[in-house]
Amino acid sequence: MNRKFEQISIKPGFMKHNGGVLFRAISEKEYEFKSTINEKHLNAAGITHGGYLSALIDAGSGTAAHRAAGNVPCVTISLDLKFIGASKEGDEVIGCTKILKKTNTLVFLFCELSCNNKIITSASGVWKILTKM
Repeated sequence: MNRKFEQISIKPGFMKHNGGVLFRAISEKEYEFKSTINEKHLNAAGITHGGYLSALIDAGSGTAAHRAAGNVPCVTISLDLKFIGASKEGDEVIGCTKILKKTNTLVFLFCELSCNNKIITSASGVWKILTKM
């Protein structure tokens, strides 16, 4: 298994516009992703906007669900987030996603975002594995 980070924000879109996301598989059930916070990710208080952290988790964990489903497209059904700490410009934010369960149609997972070795956001989510119509 290749454990080197790869850029997953290749096609034009929200995450590419916002700096991209680096992603790697640790095992068949564990994945990591990361991004560096820049000025456009900040809110009025000067810390990383919760909307950006949400989008980062959705992109990184969504890619984990996609890989766990055998590279079949997946869409987010639910994503429950808890904002625990903060990050600021220049910080590297690292996401760790664990696949809890995969069925024929769903992927259940848990994710933690960390910055400077402290958890700043946790999330649990469910992704739908799409089938051909």
